[in-house]
Amino acid sequence: MPAKAAPAAAPAEPTRWPNYREGDFVIHDYRFRSGESLPELKLHYRTFGTAKRDAAGKITNGVLLLQGNTGTGANWLRPSLADELFLPGQPLDAAAYFVIMPDAIGRGGSSKPSDGLKGKFPRYRYHDMVATGHRLITEALDVAHLRLVIGSSMGGMHAWMWAEMYPNLMDGVVPISCQPVEISGRNWISRRAAAEAIRHDPEWKNGDYDRNPSTYVWTAAANSLRTESATRIQEMAPTRAAADQLYEERLAQAAKGDANDALWAIEAIMDYNPEPDLDKITARVLLINAEEDEANPPELGTVERAMKRVRHGRYVLIPAGPKTHGHFTHFYAEVWKPYLVEFMKTLGPPLAAAAE
Repeated sequence: MPAKAAPAAAPAEPTRWPNYREGDFVIHDYRFRSGESLPELKLHYRTFGTAKRDAAGKITNGVLLLQGNTGTGANWLRPSLADELFLPGQPLDAAAYFVIMPDAIGRGGSSKPSDGLKGKFPRYRYHDMVATGHRLITEALDVAHLRLVIGSSMGGMHAWMWAEMYPNLMDGVVPISCQPVEISGRNWISRRAAAEAIRHDPEWKNGDYDRNPSTYVWTAAANSLRTESATRIQEMAPTRAAADQLYEERLAQAAKGDANDALWAIEAIMDYNPEPDLDKITARVLLINAEEDEANPPELGTVERAMKRVRHGRYVLIPAGPKTHGHFTHFYAEVWKPYLVEFMKTLGPPLAAAAE
């Protein structure tokens, strides 16, 4: 779906987590798949938890958490995720795992058009985002093995690519709110419409603007609600006055963003098509989607078709209920955590994949 505002939530306090730190990894003279390059490409990241190392000093118990299209890696610190996943006794207990949360290219503290290059920033794609993430964890963080790769929305799509590009790196992969097929149909059309709204904004000026364009935000505000459950939206806006207020809030939020950042982020997906290489995946896979996810409607049958190619894959479709949030169900671990706990029991001894 197009760039959308995530539901508001106060992030968990970073100091709650053992050994919490933030840092930047700089890749010099990085060449994108487009052929464009940057003298310095910066990736911001957050880590916490308890690292276990092999005889060479490499980390062997990493858990890589990949963000969605909006926000930053800190999305994983919101209480609806962190309190359900990282506390003692929870499936990703910080005493047992070394947790890594990068900011993807184009987001947060990582390099993006609004840093100064504006419309001259390279047109990055998902492959660039995954390849640079791999360099981050192996070169900057000395990770030799990942117990899990978990991603939501865009991060879920990246998780499929991680599993294909680096099949012996991880034991398990958990993509959430996504499909392992080429971006197409209504999903792509809605993304293209959002991109064209920016590109045809009279104030965009081929990306060389001094003041953020203001016309495209009127439709971006409405699109931001397509990732939430219609039932939850109705609860938030049960009257026309309440609906007007919700729209105004989303409009103000959309106006705070940067048009180039949004456009580049939307179009980064153009090289996403993991389906042809699904049989390269050796890790166990748990795909979790929500029945009421407009971005990934289950009636298409595309997931069932693709999952036949995954050797060790399971597909879970969460029915609509009082605790689901459409596409944004991935922000509420209470709903999908039981499937994660069950899945982790199937992974076998740590480092099983690395020993292959």
